[in-house]
Amino acid sequence: MKDRVLIANRGEIALRIMEACENLGLDYVVVYTPGDEQSLHVKLPQAKGKACFRIASYRDANDILAVADEAKCTAIHPGYGFFSEDFRFARRVVKRNNPLIFIGPRWEVIRDLGHKLNVKKLAHDLGIPVIPGTIIPLYNELEAEAKAEELFLWQEEQGIEPPRVLIKAAAGGGGMGIEEVDDLDMVRPVFRRIRSYAKRLFGDDGVVIEVFIRDYHHLEVQILGNQFGELVHFGTRNCTIQSIGRQKRIEIAPGFDPKYTDYPFDAQKVLDEIVKHSLKLASYVGYDSVGTWEWLVTRAGKPYLMEVNTRIQVENEISARISRIKGKEPNLIEEQIRAAFGERLGYTQQDISFKGTSIEFRLIAEDVKHGFKPLSGIINRFEFPSYEWLRVRTHVPQDEPYRIPTEFDPNLALGIVWGKDTFEAERRGFKFLEGTIIEGQTPKGEPLLTNIEYLKKKLPEILKFL
Repeated sequence: MKDRVLIANRGEIALRIMEACENLGLDYVVVYTPGDEQSLHVKLPQAKGKACFRIASYRDANDILAVADEAKCTAIHPGYGFFSEDFRFARRVVKRNNPLIFIGPRWEVIRDLGHKLNVKKLAHDLGIPVIPGTIIPLYNELEAEAKAEELFLWQEEQGIEPPRVLIKAAAGGGGMGIEEVDDLDMVRPVFRRIRSYAKRLFGDDGVVIEVFIRDYHHLEVQILGNQFGELVHFGTRNCTIQSIGRQKRIEIAPGFDPKYTDYPFDAQKVLDEIVKHSLKLASYVGYDSVGTWEWLVTRAGKPYLMEVNTRIQVENEISARISRIKGKEPNLIEEQIRAAFGERLGYTQQDISFKGTSIEFRLIAEDVKHGFKPLSGIINRFEFPSYEWLRVRTHVPQDEPYRIPTEFDPNLALGIVWGKDTFEAERRGFKFLEGTIIEGQTPKGEPLLTNIEYLKKKLPEILKFL
């Protein structure tokens, strides 16, 4: 029987999974909710005669698995978000009476690396630098207050003023479930709020308290492993430019570029160090899929492992754009699928080279001046330029009005540019943004706002400590 993949996601990532399946000769099935009927991730496969199933929610495991059975699927790709880092769902997929291939890491790996404190403990035991703070989850507000006081005192001793801590959901991710605290009196109420939020969203009310690292860059290491113990990396990324809610807005690969800007440390040495540490942890746990190791690097060049994301990332394509396997650009979603289906890599780290700089822009309907408030409404005009160095990933049709669903983040498109160096990539980034037009209106009839002007403003800050 020919393998058939259920794509348990929506929007641009669903489209990219479709593309990967087609390149690998795999059949696929699509699901969608009522609000997504206009999305290209539904319309394009319908035009090709592919099976598209309407479901009540992308978060309904029973509905999704029922579709998988009805469509005689052999595998499920969760994309990112939703079930992608839910080890219980992954376990259910592979252990049910009618087992399927879960396109992602083993469920045990998702469980062990999906918990920030477990990652922190594993890293600490392996001699990998981690942010000072708790290494076991906190559930008691008195203990939380005592730990916060200890961390405040430590920062004062280090000359860090004003001292601050982050209170975070231990099982969170993607910038969710995090609050900054600079007053000891605020620890208890914030702790209670984060614990309640974590229980509701992640099913785990454990809380992390750690030193707030300021003046840092947020770097990532792109890892790929498989069930044979083969392990490679596809370089680094920098995703420091984020919204006030720590949601990424511009990403760039590689993570530092000393030819573009000066650093008060040996940038290449730091990049090599975080890659080495990431591979060490990945090897220790037997990592067997695509994954991202997330780091904070201070102005002094001190790296701290923050977390591991056991899934494909939104920004995976900029890593692919700067990578070459035996001279050919990879598709990391294809590599993820191949690993899940039990294939060997067919190459080693020595076969991977790097070329140029790639930047990704997230185009979002949001009011940047009012706290990045997400907006809904109708898009009447959506145009972007066409260049050989540009790829635009979007589920928004260009030939008809499009209603932005209110139940999801209003992400409209990803603009991915490549240049032979960072200077060229930056120029091309401006060219893409200047040539992109998104027009529409909110439900109140007001002009629909996007973050394009914000992206133009922040682009010159890429890779720089300001």
